[in-house]
Amino acid sequence: MEVLHLNKDSFEKLTSQSEKAVLIDFWATWCGPCQKLTPELEKLAAECPDLIIGKISVEDQENVQLAAALGVNSIPALFFYRNGKLEKQLIGYMTKDQLKSQLGL
Repeated sequence: MEVLHLNKDSFEKLTSQSEKAVLIDFWATWCGPCQKLTPELEKLAAECPDLIIGKISVEDQENVQLAAALGVNSIPALFFYRNGKLEKQLIGYMTKDQLKSQLGL
């Protein structure tokens, strides 16, 4: 499955209604660690078909409010949801294997 690009509305719908686990990445184009993380997320998406991965750019004004509401103050910020509930938050770059380990996948 490919990585989805989300906004506030699609984020809320996906995290509250998905039967699959959801990993959301808050990122920006100017963020070096965010750029390094993208291919790792793409590999994870290819390996884990039961995981939905979405990216939310904090450069888009509508997404800044969402990020602030969730307490994002450092990026990349990863939010892992299962059954509509936030299960884990991670900050910073990680490899695909580190992500799998941290998320119990």
